[in-house]
Amino acid sequence: MEFGWYHEFHRQVEGQSDADAFAQGFEQVEAADCWGLDVFWLAEIHQQARRSVLSAPMNVAGQIAARTKRIKIGTAVHVLPLTHPLRLAEETATVDQVSRGRFILGAGRSGNPRGYAAYGIPYSESRERFYETLDILKKAWTDETFSYEGKYHSFDGAKAVPRPYQRPHPPIRIAGASEDTFPTLGRLGYPLFVSVRSGSLVGLKPDLKAYRDAWEEAGNPGRPEVYLRLSMHCGETDHDAREEGEPSIMAGYKSLITRLEGSPNARRRAEVEEVKRATYDDVIRDKVIVGDPDTVVGRLKELEDELGIDGILFELNFGAAIPAETMMRSLKLICHEVMPRFQ
Repeated sequence: MEFGWYHEFHRQVEGQSDADAFAQGFEQVEAADCWGLDVFWLAEIHQQARRSVLSAPMNVAGQIAARTKRIKIGTAVHVLPLTHPLRLAEETATVDQVSRGRFILGAGRSGNPRGYAAYGIPYSESRERFYETLDILKKAWTDETFSYEGKYHSFDGAKAVPRPYQRPHPPIRIAGASEDTFPTLGRLGYPLFVSVRSGSLVGLKPDLKAYRDAWEEAGNPGRPEVYLRLSMHCGETDHDAREEGEPSIMAGYKSLITRLEGSPNARRRAEVEEVKRATYDDVIRDKVIVGDPDTVVGRLKELEDELGIDGILFELNFGAAIPAETMMRSLKLICHEVMPRFQ
């Protein structure tokens, strides 16, 4: 199983400066590299200044490439409709070159309409823009020169410089959230990102079945890969982990309610009442993994069996209220006591 850390470069304390938030995030990824973590996943978050400074993930990815030696660097996810496809092709290829092939593109549309409003792009265009940008990106990566005539972008004899280090191009994984996206991604043959915050882990089964059925029906080669993003906290004991995680995780779910109410995803809006009623015991049972290393291992093995996942993207500080030193102790336990039991 692949182990990755989903990171938002959040403000660890109220009023933390932008410079300190970046410095702290870079220090944490350097520790993750040293401790043997597989992947460091960068979010892309716009118009949420109190939450995160991570609005330009490719710039941050380049810094990480220079500061680390072995850890892979991914985006989870890069919001394709908000980017110019040729510029994105060049920036991603640059990160792939300077990291010597350690880059993974995780792509999605995002469920945050505020970012689209700020960029002057209607969210109603997000699906068409996403697939058009993805098509252009792959042509720019693989063709020496390329032309393209689309609804939103047109190119005639364009060239992306540099070319990616990985050939034909870096791996691509795509996020699925809306019900109709899962069979679409299965037919197209892309590895899948899924996440659990408002829904439940068990509730993913029908979506994953639709994805895998569509993959097989399309006759795609290989096997469909699924990578699960979820919140996690590991402590020395189950009691310690639960106590350390509760204030932050429940604060995270309280703030999530507002985002769900404004979500363009009808399924997410329908989950608001369930989230409002959820107790900490409910959250631990259905949505997150909290416990000592043995408990975390056991729960991950259950998910591996039940959902057939190939990797996880764990979020260590949902709610951003766990002290940095406590969060890093959790990461160290995961790297040293959980990961070896999946190798």
